Order: sequence, then C-alpha cells, then structure tokens
Amino acid sequence: MSPTPATATAPAPGIAQPLARYAAWRRAGDFIYLSGIIAVDPAASRIVRGYDDIPHEAATLIGRTGEFSSDIKEGPILAQSWYVLDRIRQTIEAAGGQMSDVFKLVQYFKNLDHFPQYSRVRKLFFPGEPPASTVVEVSGMLPTPDILIEVEATAYLPQR
Repeated sequence: MSPTPATATAPAPGIAQPLARYAAWRRAGDFIYLSGIIAVDPAASRIVRGYDDIPHEAATLIGRTGEFSSDIKEGPILAQSWYVLDRIRQTIEAAGGQMSDVFKLVQYFKNLDHFPQYSRVRKLFFPGEPPASTVVEVSGMLPTPDILIEVEATAYLPQR
C-alpha cells in the first residue's frame, strides 16, 4: 500500500505563514504536519516582543499585571507562547480540525527556564488531555535573538 501523497494548501489570513520557501503545513493522508512556528507576523514584519503585540484580552488572560517589573520579565515569553499556540490553533482550524486533534508538539526554547511560563499558556489551549511533548533547548532562534520559542505540531485529522 503506497502512502497518500502530501498536499499543501495556500496560506490563509491568520494561520502560520512561512518566513522562507517552505510550507507552513502539509497534509499527508490523515495527518497534518505544521512547520515550526515562531512569534513573527511576516505580513506586518513584526516580532512579538511582549503583551502589547498580542490582543488585549489575550494579554489579560495569560497574566499581564500592569506592573512594569513583572510584565517586562514574563511578558515576552508569555506573549510569544500565546502567539505561537494561537497560530497553531488557527492553522489546525483552517485544515478542518481543532486543538484536540493535535497529538504531538515539539517545543524549542532558547532558555529552558521559560518552560513553566509556556506551560501555563499551553494549558489554556489544551485544557483536556495534553499532547505528547518534546522539549529542546537550542542556542539560537531565527531570525533574531528576540525569538524565545518555536513550536511544531502534528495532528491526526482523518479525511472525510
């Protein structure tokens, strides 16, 4: 039995967009594979650097306190975590699925000390059974040192 050929889709607004020549996501049979997503909006040429770069409601939900010392320290990783997971959500939904279809995440951190903050945000996107998970610390992230996290996802989404 030969595998089902992989198919790519045209980018849609709001979903993960590649920063170079690669597919943001591809379907292979009943599986959806997302490339690593970082907190960059290529359409706006903007890096998510903190709470001001995400919707106000999201910033409040993930922990914005209004206290400069707290928000400047945790804001970048919390905002980037939310942005990346929200792009995964939007991409999976554009493919016809939902976050509960995601069964595997690979998370790359510039600094593993950020994992507890990321984990708090991830629980908001996966309130039920969490996906299988791999966490890796890497020395640098593209395209800039301001990028703190990259996440790739795999979902099981049977074709109908």
